[in-house]
Amino acid sequence: MALPVAAETRQPVNPVHVSASASDVSAAQPVRKMTRAEKRALAKAQAEAEQARVELKASVKRASMLKPVRGRIWCVPFAREASGIQLKGNAGTWWGKAAGIYNRSRLPQVGAVMNFASSRKMPMGHVAVVSNILDSRRIQIDHANWVRNKVTLDQTVIDVSDANDWSQVRVVNADGSLGRVNPVLGFISN
Repeated sequence: MALPVAAETRQPVNPVHVSASASDVSAAQPVRKMTRAEKRALAKAQAEAEQARVELKASVKRASMLKPVRGRIWCVPFAREASGIQLKGNAGTWWGKAAGIYNRSRLPQVGAVMNFASSRKMPMGHVAVVSNILDSRRIQIDHANWVRNKVTLDQTVIDVSDANDWSQVRVVNADGSLGRVNPVLGFISN
């Protein structure tokens, strides 16, 4: 059971600088070597992240085997089973229902539920589970019924918000193209 959380966590995500010219790289300051303590801390954090991903994938496997409700696979029961977040109702209501019960954040973390806001294209909202953090602007999610009546694993999502706060995202389609801009309320976690 999750402990109540007093307040939301709102921290901006730093932008990713994708390109640099050769002159930029040569003019850059030398990179400081990591200390042994920093290397150990990094290795520990990487091991913990990998363990969290392994545990999540076991939950996702169980969630993928859920029996369809009235012949349909829905995002809410899938996300509930995969994440352990025990909220009910349409996905668009989860953010409000999570207040004071679960941690709500603007930062993704493996195992957290990404709560898409209700919109004209998604009147009931949508929920997905963060399966991997690729960098500060790209994550992967596992979710159900994004593609009608199917479970989709490790689908890439890109933060396209001006404030780098994950309030607007685009989901990468199977063919590699970017889908429409979708509003996101944030991430819900235990």
